[in-house]
Amino acid sequence: MRITTFNINSIRARQHRFGAWLADRQPDVLCLQETKCQDHQFPHEVFERHGYGVEFFGQKSYNGVAIASRHPMERVVKGLPLADDPQARGIAVTTCGVRVANIYVVNGKALGTEHYDHKLRWLDGLCDWVAADSAPGDDFVLCGDFNIAPTDEDTWDPAAWHGRILCSEPERDRLRRLLDWGLTDAFRHLYPDHWGRYAHTWWDYRANGFGRGAGMRIDHHLVTKSLLARVRDVEIDRAERKGFKPSDHAPVTLVLDD
Repeated sequence: MRITTFNINSIRARQHRFGAWLADRQPDVLCLQETKCQDHQFPHEVFERHGYGVEFFGQKSYNGVAIASRHPMERVVKGLPLADDPQARGIAVTTCGVRVANIYVVNGKALGTEHYDHKLRWLDGLCDWVAADSAPGDDFVLCGDFNIAPTDEDTWDPAAWHGRILCSEPERDRLRRLLDWGLTDAFRHLYPDHWGRYAHTWWDYRANGFGRGAGMRIDHHLVTKSLLARVRDVEIDRAERKGFKPSDHAPVTLVLDD
């Protein structure tokens, strides 16, 4: 079973290359972030053409999440983790016996701002939602764009990023709270010594970030113990970050034994 997370950074802007990517890679489950379109604009026909059902939750111009699966989806929840959040940042389904939650975490912009405070509240809400929705003994994966680098070494310049947004201790404390609940960072579990550009999942468009290896690992699959026993690999599709008008993120695929 292959579960891919991909911040596509506007599905309509990348619809042509995305359709080719989907036909080639064919994950069993695909979690998208930053679809950047309202529900009536979502190109569901692209998924149907390739044999997927799709659940989507969008808004105008910003944010937006979707989950596509080749198999039936049940227990669909949209609008997590905060019921009163006007931003479309979370969706969850159960498919193939696995509970899959797809999130696009608030960026936070800069420490000491109201955006940063909102990010911390949003992450607190996420921790609470996970504990209410699932149990550590379930087959559960929480994936998406977390906008958190777990350690300074998950950035291209540890000294420069230390203590900054995406790398601050309060953000990482929330991530550790999820791990303490019963989740494991699947990539780091498999590759404890794998650092640098080939572990990054996001690269800034500015100043040729991808070409210079100026990236960060901020797209994650966090899995419960039962799923961890089935993890065979976590693949970062760097090829999709190349070429004409790519997203600034690479797709990341969790590979599970069936």
